[in-house]
Amino acid sequence: MARVTIEDCVTKVPNRFELVMMASQRARDVSAGSAITVDRDNDKNPVVALREIADETIDLAELEEAVIKNLQSYVEMDEPEEDEMDLLAIQQDHYVDAGGDSAAVMVIDSAPELEGTLAPDAFGDVDVTDDDKD
Repeated sequence: MARVTIEDCVTKVPNRFELVMMASQRARDVSAGSAITVDRDNDKNPVVALREIADETIDLAELEEAVIKNLQSYVEMDEPEEDEMDLLAIQQDHYVDAGGDSAAVMVIDSAPELEGTLAPDAFGDVDVTDDDKD
């Protein structure tokens, strides 16, 4: 990129961070097929975007709105699915029917704290003492 182009842009958009965001948005727009408003002169899209900003051939307010729109994101909350809720209700009903307390129902997907542990009497039949003393 030519230093002259960036210095010309800083007079139009004084905040360098904002300039980078606007130029990158415009470069993405050009890559997506938006018409360019200056001669390409064998320049790449980021340089073309900076030249458009420096020459004020594009509306900076619209470009700023596009930057804001692309930075906004919608976060979808993970809600439990109906099938999972039905399964939990069935497990709870089954446990209560068996005589258990409904407050004690717990679903365990995995128990990493139990991995590698053995039951206390897993080797109960193995004698580890040395009975063959000479």
